[in-house]
Amino acid sequence: MIEIAGHAPARFASVKDAFAANFEAGEELGARFTLVEAGETVLDLWAGHADRARTKPFDAKTLTPVFSTTKAIAALLLARLVDQGKLTYEQTVASVWPEFAQAGKASITVEQLLSHQAGLSGFPEPMEPSLWFDWDAICAKLAAMAPLWPPGTASGYHPITFGYLAGEVFRRACGRTMGTALREDLAGPFGLDLWIGLPDSEAGRVAELQRPSALPDFGHRNEATRAAFLTPWAQPGGRGSAAWRRFELPSATGHATAEALARLMGALANDGWLDGEDILSPALIAEAARQRIRGQDLVLPFEMSWGAGFMRNETVHPWGPANASFGHSGWGGSCAFADPERRLAGAYVMNKQSTDLLGDHRPRRLIEAAYASLY
Repeated sequence: MIEIAGHAPARFASVKDAFAANFEAGEELGARFTLVEAGETVLDLWAGHADRARTKPFDAKTLTPVFSTTKAIAALLLARLVDQGKLTYEQTVASVWPEFAQAGKASITVEQLLSHQAGLSGFPEPMEPSLWFDWDAICAKLAAMAPLWPPGTASGYHPITFGYLAGEVFRRACGRTMGTALREDLAGPFGLDLWIGLPDSEAGRVAELQRPSALPDFGHRNEATRAAFLTPWAQPGGRGSAAWRRFELPSATGHATAEALARLMGALANDGWLDGEDILSPALIAEAARQRIRGQDLVLPFEMSWGAGFMRNETVHPWGPANASFGHSGWGGSCAFADPERRLAGAYVMNKQSTDLLGDHRPRRLIEAAYASLY
């Protein structure tokens, strides 16, 4: 019998049972699941081990790499810039990043960029994987690159390049990196244990990953998918895990607890209120979540609905039944979502990765049980 820590009121007994069942089926090593309703943390469960040798407990202080779930944080940070009048979704990327106008990209807008319509899902030509750690070099390559498909005609998920594209727009509009803004404006003031660019002082709390034995089934075998996922240089490499943790990459290097992610997304589900302070206006939350494109994605093997950086729940439904929900999922299974209609938000993190490409079955069970408990 797995020992589960945290708290779950009686109305969420089925969620706790589903959480235990994931472990009993051998599908988890360590995991945490948190729900926030109307700004209050109503469920927070964790269990298992933070290392593959099963000697270190997965506890309330354990940080996990959340990979593309980081994109939800990036989308929120950009929404705050729009709310502050420092950026608009409709303006062109080149208006804040002039070099980006090269190779036929002058008319691409910020909202097209954030909804994966820019045609820059990855680099088709060989490069050293270590070059990803050179922010300026990658931004220069992206600025000079010709799109892989006509921008604005379709979405094609940008798994890694999204972080540079969104991050460079943010840096030029704000004057700070996303990692710095997250730390100074949200994580520090509100006590949120989440990071884009993890200091070495926190590295001892990071859970060790148990990686899957196979790649997900991407379905497509086109140039956009190949550039995004399937080349030897499609992801950063060659520098080791410590360099990866330190590097500020808003598409992939986030580290967080489920509680911190759920509290942050909880603000998006609660008219922008976090611990009694307004971090984003309700109008801007709706605008950030508004659909920018819907259709068969050119990289992911799904029909996708994209907001301004957020995945929308209404096509694949990775986060329960609510069409209004939005958020993001990450490689291996992590996710974070907000449902403004029910003022509900949640987050799931783990260190045993699965091959589910979107809508990992483990958090899906937990989220579906949570919604069933609300009625």
